[in-house]
Amino acid sequence: MSKKHNLGTICVQSGWQPKTGEPRVLPIFQSTTFKYETSEQMADLFDLKASGYFYTRLQNPTNDAVAAKIAELEGGVGAMLTSSGQAANFYAVFNICQAGDHFITTNSIYGGTYNLFGVTMKKLGIDCTFVDPDWDDAKIEAAFRPNTKCFFGETISNPGCNVFDIERFAKLAHKHGVPLIVDNTFATPINCRPFEWGADIVTHSTTKYMDGHATAVGGVIVDSGNFDWDAHAEKFPGLCTPDESYHGLTYTKAFGKAAFMTKATAQLMRDLGSIQSPQNAFLLNLGLETLHLRMPRHCQNAQKVAEWLEQRPEVAWVNYPGLKSNKNYALAQKYLPNGSCGVIAFGLKGTREDAIKFMDSLKFICIVTHVADARTCVLHPASHTHRQLSDEQLLEAGVRPDLIRLSVGIEDVEDIIDDIKQALEK
Repeated sequence: MSKKHNLGTICVQSGWQPKTGEPRVLPIFQSTTFKYETSEQMADLFDLKASGYFYTRLQNPTNDAVAAKIAELEGGVGAMLTSSGQAANFYAVFNICQAGDHFITTNSIYGGTYNLFGVTMKKLGIDCTFVDPDWDDAKIEAAFRPNTKCFFGETISNPGCNVFDIERFAKLAHKHGVPLIVDNTFATPINCRPFEWGADIVTHSTTKYMDGHATAVGGVIVDSGNFDWDAHAEKFPGLCTPDESYHGLTYTKAFGKAAFMTKATAQLMRDLGSIQSPQNAFLLNLGLETLHLRMPRHCQNAQKVAEWLEQRPEVAWVNYPGLKSNKNYALAQKYLPNGSCGVIAFGLKGTREDAIKFMDSLKFICIVTHVADARTCVLHPASHTHRQLSDEQLLEAGVRPDLIRLSVGIEDVEDIIDDIKQALEK
């Protein structure tokens, strides 16, 4: 597809390009294997000398069409679908880090990612430093080490709803010869395209707005193709030196701008296998076709709900980037001028038990371990997604013990406000 198309057209039209007589709608290639005429054809695929399909753990036509659509939406050179957002974040970092390496992340990230980076990856010998994005440059730069391999942040943090200063952190990362990885799940490429602000790699939990209907768990990694791995070859031997598992092939020499994605597919997906099923990729594509329609509605509804909550006497605080009173308002105007997302963080006056009673009193707004789909839902992270963290760790991760995460859906906003109102009054 032409790069000149707007995002709405890409959402609907990109990825699957049927030829004459082929299905208009992206088919589900529900097959693990693909047929070839000769042994040599298959051997060339295994040696990465030819491109094609031979086993769905590595590549599948349904998945590739959806990955291509997301790459075009983000303005990247390539993408790879994964089984979950967690897998996407793990692969994005692990593709350039190995035992003995180090990376930096902001502390205000999703609780599952916080655990992955701070606990599980440490068991693999990969060390992680958490920094507060509000620190000054000098304090953040002090976290860089000779073995630092990347910097990680979330466009809009889950669940704190803080906005990441992409341009600032891209400059800091590049000054130290490492890429910036940005999790763009909450903003989606409809509201923010991190590559335009200097980010190098983008990840998503496609489970959220991209799917939009809470039907399929998935993730994706997108590469901008902009980071010059060879300029910092000593830092990235996995990309810039021969891979003995592929007869000494060097990814940057053989694949150029596609080096990062090719290695992630040919090496990590080959060995670890966190694939997205073709059925889930098909469902994800249905969600992507309306992403450009749903995101403005989520943002309009959330803006109205946030403004309403801010006026309520029962509410202690509201954090939503679209509020003029918000500390992130200026950053949101820079990076998210058309709206941020449908997620609001707020706290009630009173105790943790008051927050739980409020949530239990809601009628159609459901308590679910999910966020960012068509239905309005609510969660108390300290009791649910982040319950493995101590109160001290919660505060370090930017999650106040009284924080309620409200994910505003695409229903009629008056009904959403009415449900919150009756629950507050109880």
